Amino acid sequence: MGWWLAEQRRGQAEDVVKRFDPLFWTVDFPRPMLASLVTTAADALRVDLVFHRRGDLAGLIWAAEDRWDHPLLAYATRRDFRDCRLRFRWRSSGVIPLDAVHGPVLTIEGRDAAGTARSWYVRLWNYAEGTAEDAVVAIDFATVAGGFLLPGEADPVWAGDVDRMFVSLVPPGYADEDATPLAAPVAAWVELTGIACDGPGSVLPIGAAVVPEHGLRIATGYDDCYNLAPARLLRNILHLGYRGDILHYVGMSHYFRLEAQAGGFYVSLAGGVLAEPCAAWHRDFASRANALGLGVIWSLSYELLDQHCWGDWKQRAADGSPALTGWDPPSTLLSPAHGGAMAYLRAVALAFVGIAQAAGLAVRFQIGEPWWWVMADGGLCIHDAAAKAALGDPAPQNLREPVDAAVLEAAGALLAQSTFALRDAVKAAAPGAVVLLLAYLPTVLDPAMPEAKRVNLPLGWASPAFDVLQLEDYDWAAAGNAAGSERAVAAAEARLGYPVERQHYLAGFVLRPEDKDQWRGIAEAAARGRRRGVAATYVWALPQVLRDGFIHFDQEAAMTPFDDVSFPIALGREAEVAPEVATAIVTSAGGAERRNAEWAEARTRYDVGPGVRSEADIAELLGFFRARMGPARGFRLRDPFDFEGRDVAIGTGDGTVARFQLVKRYGESVRRITRPVAGTVSVRLDGVPTAAFALGAGGVVTLDAAPAAGVQVTASFLFDVPVRFAEDQLRVSRASFLAGAAASVPLVEIRE
Repeated sequence: MGWWLAEQRRGQAEDVVKRFDPLFWTVDFPRPMLASLVTTAADALRVDLVFHRRGDLAGLIWAAEDRWDHPLLAYATRRDFRDCRLRFRWRSSGVIPLDAVHGPVLTIEGRDAAGTARSWYVRLWNYAEGTAEDAVVAIDFATVAGGFLLPGEADPVWAGDVDRMFVSLVPPGYADEDATPLAAPVAAWVELTGIACDGPGSVLPIGAAVVPEHGLRIATGYDDCYNLAPARLLRNILHLGYRGDILHYVGMSHYFRLEAQAGGFYVSLAGGVLAEPCAAWHRDFASRANALGLGVIWSLSYELLDQHCWGDWKQRAADGSPALTGWDPPSTLLSPAHGGAMAYLRAVALAFVGIAQAAGLAVRFQIGEPWWWVMADGGLCIHDAAAKAALGDPAPQNLREPVDAAVLEAAGALLAQSTFALRDAVKAAAPGAVVLLLAYLPTVLDPAMPEAKRVNLPLGWASPAFDVLQLEDYDWAAAGNAAGSERAVAAAEARLGYPVERQHYLAGFVLRPEDKDQWRGIAEAAARGRRRGVAATYVWALPQVLRDGFIHFDQEAAMTPFDDVSFPIALGREAEVAPEVATAIVTSAGGAERRNAEWAEARTRYDVGPGVRSEADIAELLGFFRARMGPARGFRLRDPFDFEGRDVAIGTGDGTVARFQLVKRYGESVRRITRPVAGTVSVRLDGVPTAAFALGAGGVVTLDAAPAAGVQVTASFLFDVPVRFAEDQLRVSRASFLAGAAASVPLVEIRE
């Protein structure tokens, strides 16, 4: 397995695309309104909208810079539009028409000829022929002007340095920044067909790299890609080599219908289950995925955007505080005990099942991370009215302190029953459906809360309750905490009993772009999952893959043959040890030198011939040489002069990283220790010994928990040097040996 982060194209395949291609528009809007974009033909797109307030405004956006596609697949940034002419047919319903005040305006944002930032407002009706809801619009960016009435109010556009442009879409009765609810939600749609752009500046280079199909699968989520056309999303998935089932989280903030109540907007089943923009997007997504031979696992969680959740549906702590996540704005967790909340989730699940069935997809449905929320102080949120009634008004439980196991077991059973009801509803609607359960291990098996498994990994989930158990541990994966992950997976397997062939593993994700170095840990975690033999390994998630330029590819393991055995003959003091460096020295005509170290650290050569002291040693040496095929295979050697590290600084804690490479320091030079001697490694945190670590391949120490910021991590150890025979021949003579002449047995250190 291999991976890299692509920041830009460097010779990879390119194609061309016309500006204003329907695939590359986006749509965006403020809550609580909703909108989505789908492509309906090679030259056409459709936007579906639902307005809730008088001041709702959606933008249909074309950006000069592609910030949404993978760097190897993005179109080139070109800010000069003066050599472009755009033409399309406009049709609409439910938005203010073209000829009205506040009708659709093309806002162009950029800089004028003097470089001053500004915007122009181009009224589409001024460039339209037809009716106010069905017209052909033609714009020449060399001559276009803003202003409501032309030519009297003309504001000439300088389109030579444009950042983006967007068409504003607003409801009838629009009033800028007016949060007054509409009398009822307003459904609307806009179609642009026959989209064409011509002129010398109409064509853009676009990435067309194709990564070979590989063994990883991809996860994505509607909350992070609602603004993109499904076809654009799937183009990235295919070009990046992902196949099989897409794990698609339907989200917690963009799928629901809303109704106005008491100054807010709350999820509702009035008029249907899914908001039409969401339904339209997912119908297109499912149909296209099926046509491409991809499957979809529909993921639904117990999480809902807090501002739209009914108060009595929320899990609550003992003091009445609602369960709130750390997202901004926060989401909340639905109570497994609340009949209305759980009935709502079942209705949502069946709506997505229906979309899958209509598209011809096999139904695969995931119940995502169902749990009782735990507050930062350890308090368990089992005190909403419905949960108190179901559990007999239990005493507060703090998972960081002694708990009442019976209360936790009862809450766990209640959680399990809620998931079974969801499972059974899906299977009743789609006989043969595969239902999966996702558990997030760092929370449910947190070492600081050892009893959390009773409530959030209940025994009721034990095999065969679900067809597949999915496990994720992205906190540990990103930090490189392989030991923590392995222990948690083993504990989950022991508790629930799902064989590895009925498990999936989710590796990821990198929340912030400044933390993209975490992809290394994620790639390694994905590799471990595949080696473990799980049925599927997923990268979480596509938006972060595209943002950071992550590329995965399968390859034969790049392995230098190495036998983890020690050279069998004890070295005598007569052995030669010769560290070598490579230094380029340039001497000027005046005798001044310029020196450049070409290697980062010294490499050592050995001659272990003087350690051969008997004919038996000669025989053993010859056998060892043959077993290694001469220089072909490496082995361990104990350097008689340099084989120990004592209290060596190997890192400083930052609260996130748990993996540290063993090293030995020689002044400012640092040597990686890749072959420590098992059983000799000890670790200290700020001088305090700890046994809470695991020693991995390559001399990597993984602590059970990431040390806090500023904590000094030191290690003591014995180590061997990885070496190989330096020559293809080994010459040993009985006569020379009996005469007291030492054989020459040269070895050379291997870089690992």
